Amino acid sequence: MRQFLLSFIPIFVAMDALGILPMYIGFTEHLKNKDKRNIINQSIITALAIGIVFLFLGKWIFMILGVMVFDFKIAGGLVLLAIALRDLLQHEKFRRLSTDTMGAVPIGTPLVVGPAVLTTIIILLDSYGLSLTVLSFLANLIITWVTFFSARSISDFLGKAGSKAVSKIAHLLLAAIAVMMMRKGIVDTIAYFVGKG
Repeated sequence: MRQFLLSFIPIFVAMDALGILPMYIGFTEHLKNKDKRNIINQSIITALAIGIVFLFLGKWIFMILGVMVFDFKIAGGLVLLAIALRDLLQHEKFRRLSTDTMGAVPIGTPLVVGPAVLTTIIILLDSYGLSLTVLSFLANLIITWVTFFSARSISDFLGKAGSKAVSKIAHLLLAAIAVMMMRKGIVDTIAYFVGKG
């Protein structure tokens, strides 16, 4: 049990289901319940697929492509920033993301499973082994799924005006998270090359 908690908690912190809930509400506040359910399922399936691939092939993919973890952080940050700025600055009728792909990008990745989660599971794989890491990852995906399904109650409580306010705040938070990811990537890059020098 202790080993499971030690592998579960880092993924829980990195995935931050409660932290990304306002962004999920912001992206989906204008959608019907059926579309929301589809997006939730799509996001969890996408996150699961990416997480499992990285569990088994992450180090090999990075090595083959010559990609470092900090490169991944900067790229993920740029994607999030582009989405956040588009949604904040463009007119209402043009700013909504496609319901066909919203669950996969940006909710499934890089929000649910982004650089922080992928880096964490690769590190945990070395420390706690495949079984515990997979179990911890799946448990956190279930928590995220339940959290997203509870978003309807939260949205009903907030009301239409409150949901729109949350939507704007969520996109600002998304932009801030994007900048944070890029900052960490840049700092890690500098530290890496200074260390090599």
